[in-house]
Amino acid sequence: MEILASIIAFTVAITVHEAAHAWMSDRLGDPTARLMGRLTLNPIKHLDLYGTVLVPLFLILARSPFIFGWAKPVMFDPYNLKDPKKDGALIALSGPSSNLILAAAMSIILRFMGNPFFPSNFLNILFLYIITINITLAVFNLIPIHPLDGGKIFLGLLPDKDAVEADRFMNRYGLIILLFLIFPFGGVSPLNTIISPIIGFILKLLLPGTGYI
Repeated sequence: MEILASIIAFTVAITVHEAAHAWMSDRLGDPTARLMGRLTLNPIKHLDLYGTVLVPLFLILARSPFIFGWAKPVMFDPYNLKDPKKDGALIALSGPSSNLILAAAMSIILRFMGNPFFPSNFLNILFLYIITINITLAVFNLIPIHPLDGGKIFLGLLPDKDAVEADRFMNRYGLIILLFLIFPFGGVSPLNTIISPIIGFILKLLLPGTGYI
């Protein structure tokens, strides 16, 4: 039951995340994602065989305390944007923001799970996983390193000259740094050590006194 809930919750989180990127890029004047069929909540349009299916499924089955993955990246054409650096940061920010908004909405619904409209224990578990995985995905993606959304948000906050240099550095070393942070040293991932307190803090805000955390 928990494995099924985890798979559904992760699929929902990834789908909302990528659809939000597509929606924001379309709102900012670039129709690329919409024309590619990515402005949709149909998960099939966003799934990546390895990042959305195999890697998360392996982590779920291994009962890893940290589940991550990725979907097909939403493409946008910076030449269609009025301010490519700023608008690119807004497009990147929309993904994690959508996950946090969904987690907040699910936490409100979860408070009503005790009434007759929500008698199923599976629904309780599913909503809890949706909240947890959306928060985890949002916090993970806000790390200011390429290829994560946080890297693009970070560049958007920098002056143009510094942004070019930082972009060059992160395109070269960002993935290496990220893999180093994910790799468990002595059984503990440095990334998990960094983001777990943040995730726990947000969960306490969204699920106070529920006994779920």
